[in-house]
Amino acid sequence: MSESTARADAELARQALVDFFEHLRARRYDEASRPYGGSYDVLLDHNPTVDPQDHAALWRNACAASGFQCLRVRGARLQEEVASGAAFRFLVEFSTPSGELFVRGPCCGASETDMPPESAFVFTVTMSRDGAYRVQDLPVYVP
Repeated sequence: MSESTARADAELARQALVDFFEHLRARRYDEASRPYGGSYDVLLDHNPTVDPQDHAALWRNACAASGFQCLRVRGARLQEEVASGAAFRFLVEFSTPSGELFVRGPCCGASETDMPPESAFVFTVTMSRDGAYRVQDLPVYVP
């Protein structure tokens, strides 16, 4: 694979990631399910009464009530390419609704020493069988 092809593939994967989060942020939950290719198991655990095939309802509940952070991507830097253009890992930062850098602080009684604040999160995007890039990871979770 040429370097220019690899760059183009990485950009397509990055755009799928940005689109996914933009759909979630804008509450376009049906559209958000298209660039998502990961497991819905955790969302189903949080929403046992929701039809497992109703991905829009699962995303709506995840973003509105379950603690998943459906924020705008502030920056997505390629961390590594895996499997020759079929998978990419990005280090992603998000903006809060007020435009500040999103930082996930310590949780559940932990101190900053035990659980240092995080502002960059790893997301994997892979090429599916139909040739589209799909996000494999759920949004950042804050209990």
